[in-house]
Amino acid sequence: MALEDKHISYRIYLVAFSIFLMAIGIIFQLTKIQWSQGDYYRKLAKERTVRNFVIPANKGNVYSADGSLLATSIPNYNIRFDAMAPKGDAFDKNVNSLSDSLSKMLGKPSSFYNTQLRMARSNKNRYLLIARDLSYTEYIKIKGFPMFNLGANKGGIITEQETVREHPIGKIAERTIGYDRIDENGIRVGKGLEWSFRKYLNGKDGKVMKQKIAKGQWKPIRDVNEVDPQDGYDVISTIDVYIQDIAHHALLKQLKQFKAEHGCVIVMETKTGKIKAISNLGKLKETDSTYFETQNYAIAESHEPGSTFKLVDMIALLDDNKIDTSAVFDSKGGIVVYGKDKVRDSHEGGYGKISLARGFEVSSNTIMVQAVYENYKNNPQQFIDRIVNMGLDRPLGLPFQGEGKPIVHKPGEKGWNRNTLPWMAFGYSVAMTPLQTLTLYNAVANNGEMVKPQFVSEIKEWNNVIKNYDKQVINPKICSAETIKKLKAVLQNVVKKGTGSKLYSKDFSMAGKTGTAQANYGHSGGSEKHYISSFVGYFPADHPKYSCIVVVHKPNTSGNNYYGADVAGPVFKRIAQKIFTDSPSTNEITNLNRKISKQELAYDDYKIKASTEMKVIPNLRGMSGMDAVALLENLGIKVKLKGIGKVKNQSIQSGEPITKNTIITLELS
Repeated sequence: MALEDKHISYRIYLVAFSIFLMAIGIIFQLTKIQWSQGDYYRKLAKERTVRNFVIPANKGNVYSADGSLLATSIPNYNIRFDAMAPKGDAFDKNVNSLSDSLSKMLGKPSSFYNTQLRMARSNKNRYLLIARDLSYTEYIKIKGFPMFNLGANKGGIITEQETVREHPIGKIAERTIGYDRIDENGIRVGKGLEWSFRKYLNGKDGKVMKQKIAKGQWKPIRDVNEVDPQDGYDVISTIDVYIQDIAHHALLKQLKQFKAEHGCVIVMETKTGKIKAISNLGKLKETDSTYFETQNYAIAESHEPGSTFKLVDMIALLDDNKIDTSAVFDSKGGIVVYGKDKVRDSHEGGYGKISLARGFEVSSNTIMVQAVYENYKNNPQQFIDRIVNMGLDRPLGLPFQGEGKPIVHKPGEKGWNRNTLPWMAFGYSVAMTPLQTLTLYNAVANNGEMVKPQFVSEIKEWNNVIKNYDKQVINPKICSAETIKKLKAVLQNVVKKGTGSKLYSKDFSMAGKTGTAQANYGHSGGSEKHYISSFVGYFPADHPKYSCIVVVHKPNTSGNNYYGADVAGPVFKRIAQKIFTDSPSTNEITNLNRKISKQELAYDDYKIKASTEMKVIPNLRGMSGMDAVALLENLGIKVKLKGIGKVKNQSIQSGEPITKNTIITLELS
């Protein structure tokens, strides 16, 4: 028995010794981990329970030149509830009043919220959704509700914030305003002003410490952030919302009327190069009838300009002293031949023998091609040098991605052949973007000074200007003053008596050039051939304030009205007239004492009617609305106006006896 007990004792000692050795091994391993990997595991444990989350900074706003909001960041808030955070007495004391407050704000019965809150408490739910997509005002209000006003740790309120980028004026100029966002692959992408000026707009992100409370659920540890976000700066664009609205709707109307594929319009301030309006509209599919701002055609689309390029011919010929505008050429029945290819005039039979100036005004291909070819065929590089010296062979260097590159072939290089020179003379074998073309015409309007198109005028933090963008001169003098004078004359004559004569108005002066280019003309079968209709110029013709280009791709040709004057010209005219007839003038007033005959006659007519003792309602038709109001109110009659302009109809007809305090309605147009 003693021997057996002895064996048991040995086994006990052996087991104890083994356990002792295991304990030493565990202690050794723990010590090793503590010293060598302790920091790693402590960090890992902390990351799995406590983590810093990024708070995106509020982006700066994008404003128009007149102070309208083009793009802004609006904070959205989601509110959740940690039902285990409030103590029992705090929960019982506030749950009913919190339910009542939520009911008044969110619309559901108080009993609904009371049940939800109590069930969350019973189920130990630490992430109950209360409300989504609240505005900042709503967030501040809900934050002050009973129980929630105790804060995150004592009241259980969990606030989740995100920012949403909104365009208050809608889709107008959306493509130029652009975007800056993370795509589905996690890559940051963007376009337009939002992308180009993101270093100013985006600000600096903040940080908030959150604790894990359940699977995939986190709540802030404290009410304050670890690092507060810093808002981005505001970008003040050159866009004028009023002009932008005019340009957008004028283009849209014409695209729909001609069932065109896409088009663009740009309005530029002549002296500064500030872009006051830019609209790009196109169909998503050929069968669509709705137009969207999907591509920035004005900046990115480089294409053969057609007849608008003939201005380059005139500049080169006149400034190189090759010929004058009075030089006469024979249009040769409307066809001239170079090699095996023919250059045709759009007017069948040509124009006979006419001057260079007249050839430009009626956009004769045969006249312009002969003038260029005869004077530069022995030295085509001289013609190309003129293009290069004006900067037309290179991009404008805009602050946007994807600016289209001009195509200007040069002698001896790939793409140059015996017909390149004559074809360039009427806008083929060369390519430019609409904005590059407009920049050239704007230089003529600006007396030869070519300025860079400008989309942003300032970067601001509240009222503090961070950065100014001043006028940039690309070329101080594209040609001589004498050449500019002649160019202005022929451009004005294009509208008065040339291809743009349909646009002429004796009451409003415009100058410009029509363009109609045939695209894909080399395609076999001709099924893909289409037209690009354009009009580019400036207004008023005598003292240019704005320049403008309109380009329309693939207008419907069924009515044979696909020319620039028919398709693009009316958009130009609509914009010009609306700007100067509907908007108040901010120009400096000069010649105050100069009498204008129309105004004098109108005043005399008003004076006669006002000075005559009247006992009956006068005939007001044709009178200015302002004059009619003054006249009637002097007679003791109250006036209501409908519309703007001159009196079209009056609710009380002329000849009716006057009764004091009578109300008369005038329809103006």
